[in-house]
Amino acid sequence: MRPTALGPLLSKRASGWLSWQLRRRKRHRASVLEALVGDLAQTGPDHVVITGDLTNVALEEEFHVARAWLERLGPPARVAAVPGNHDAYVAVPQERGWGLWADYLASNAAGAAFHALHCEVSSERIAFPSLRLLGSVAVLGLCSAHPTGWFQASGRVGASQLGDAEALLAALGREGFTRVVLLHHPPRPGVVSDRRALHDAEALCEMLARVGAELVLHGHLHRTRFDAIPAATGEIPVVGVRSASDIGSHPEKQATYHLYEIEEGGGKVPITVRAREYDPERHAFAEGANTRRLDAAG
Repeated sequence: MRPTALGPLLSKRASGWLSWQLRRRKRHRASVLEALVGDLAQTGPDHVVITGDLTNVALEEEFHVARAWLERLGPPARVAAVPGNHDAYVAVPQERGWGLWADYLASNAAGAAFHALHCEVSSERIAFPSLRLLGSVAVLGLCSAHPTGWFQASGRVGASQLGDAEALLAALGREGFTRVVLLHHPPRPGVVSDRRALHDAEALCEMLARVGAELVLHGHLHRTRFDAIPAATGEIPVVGVRSASDIGSHPEKQATYHLYEIEEGGGKVPITVRAREYDPERHAFAEGANTRRLDAAG
């Protein structure tokens, strides 16, 4: 996307825009996203979750384009998202930034009611953690994105979110939900360099170790990654997903999305992840090699 004026690029956005022009626009293609939308229509997941980076440098025009793309994926009742560091490249007033996606970022009605029972309710239009209750599955969204300095892409969840997330995950566990946590940055310390890392990853892992979860999903790396967080009740599976728009010039970064099959019943249940990878020759997504059973910790 081209900005309508140069003014917005007179900021940290300039470095990101230059990177886009020189490298990333050659790899990330709208045609791949079109193939993704078509494949999702065929696989028909019950719910779609997105772990951030819907924009490139947080231009106001990009937030509008991202909103239109979200609507193509499905209504807010079936699509949940959390922001990524590119969505917070610079500070943007909420009403002109990811506030345009508010209904995709927010809790559903059942999640909001559960949140109100266990945590203080925020007066902000978009508040994290978000919570969606989907039958026996609970999807808890954390925002790790915040504006950073030049050449920085780090994240932070913050004490307030961590406190609310701990209370919610503990209550959800007591009530027998299968708990899925979403955030953009990898939750484990040491996975990426400090300039790209989650700066309170240790505190997040300690909280998850105390209260448990059944699955943690993240983005940011543009690579598939399987990891785990040790917890009192067993290891919590952690899965990172690639970008959804890369044409595949580097095989380890080729566009992929994951399908998670979570058995009914709540709590610690079998979870299977299947990769759907973009095939540049067929211009379509197809079953990939990374299909595995995850050992969930309750």
